[in-house]
Amino acid sequence: MSEKRRVVITGVGAVTNIGQDAPSTWSGMREGRSGISKVTDPEFDRYDGWTVRIAGAIKDWDPEKFIDKRELRRLDRCTQLGMVAAQEAFESAGLDISKEDPTRCGVVVGSGVGGIATIEQNVTTLITKGPDRINPFTVPRLMVNAVAGNISIKHNLQGPASAHATACASSGHAMGDAMRYIQRGDADVMIAGGSEAACTPLCLGAFMTMKALSTRNDDPEGASRPFDADRDGFLLAEGAAICVLESEEHAKARGATILGELIGFGNSCDASHITAPNAEGRGAKRSMEWALKDAGLNPEDIDYVNAHGTSTPLGDSAEIAAALSLFGDHARKSTGGKLLMSSTKSMHGHTLGASGAVETIACLHAVREGIIAPTINLHNPGTKREDGSIEPFDMNLVANEARERPIRYAMNNTFGFGGHNVTLIIARYDG
Repeated sequence: MSEKRRVVITGVGAVTNIGQDAPSTWSGMREGRSGISKVTDPEFDRYDGWTVRIAGAIKDWDPEKFIDKRELRRLDRCTQLGMVAAQEAFESAGLDISKEDPTRCGVVVGSGVGGIATIEQNVTTLITKGPDRINPFTVPRLMVNAVAGNISIKHNLQGPASAHATACASSGHAMGDAMRYIQRGDADVMIAGGSEAACTPLCLGAFMTMKALSTRNDDPEGASRPFDADRDGFLLAEGAAICVLESEEHAKARGATILGELIGFGNSCDASHITAPNAEGRGAKRSMEWALKDAGLNPEDIDYVNAHGTSTPLGDSAEIAAALSLFGDHARKSTGGKLLMSSTKSMHGHTLGASGAVETIACLHAVREGIIAPTINLHNPGTKREDGSIEPFDMNLVANEARERPIRYAMNNTFGFGGHNVTLIIARYDG
């Protein structure tokens, strides 16, 4: 087998509730700024019974600044977010596809639920007005692959193209697959990431009745608190992030600025429960182990883990268990371990299928700048016992304020319903 080609990241774009482009999203992460707020969409007022009225919706975003009004009619908000993030990624990378062989350029984008708003709107239309009034753009708007398809059409990407729908692991899978296409020589450039626009009545209500969401309605900015003993559920959020991946030789040949290198990809399945993670984190541990093997690294080589860390009681404990099992004393605070971990979901909430791509931004800046974004609202790291006491987590969790430390290798975890686990490893690029 021929040697794998090196895969580098040359551009990033994002639209999130803490920043409507990639630089401002990173600023929000670095500064510890929360994007969680009370739900103000009047559509929610049509229904009673809400026990959760907080989420990470993007405020004051006008897609008409970026996409023609006539085209917008054919695009669900999920696709709109992804297309705008992709445009920024192209500009960030200085990539002009008209100067490339389009058959060597592809796209893989993940989404957990795709065009859920379109589905909700047209079910209402069906019930209230009849089938002949359903929007004729319904199917191309709701498809999970609509984001990847529309990006490929707009930018003439004729190479490998696909979409992932593995719940919250979707964009992690997308980036890992895109890396593989380049490593194998099937493509020179891949556009990869995720998009999600699920802050809708049905989605919020469904997660609410599962008891998966925080009910801190009176404290939106303090509601998402990964790894804190008082965590009570995740915060549903929307957003998109897209990266430009290239083979190292292609990026160098066109004089691109290289932001970082994608060197490892692991994915596994818990095979135990459709929504709950394995309590001991066995599947998560395998995902991290296989990413390390793929990257040719040892556990002690990792300097920083951007955790999945959703702020759920079981999920956070399982991820800590997996990390301690894999990294051992390198992770244990009590033994002087150097590994750092944080969850930026404390700020932007859980963007479901887009989360792996959104959190790649934190990993890139960690390896480039040596700045680790914090977990905000983290005051009592641990899990509450039945008697009310706290069992502390024995890890170096970056709490409340960003920390500076040189980072060579950053690990990015994303885990999803269905038991899907994905781990990416991003390295500082030194040429």
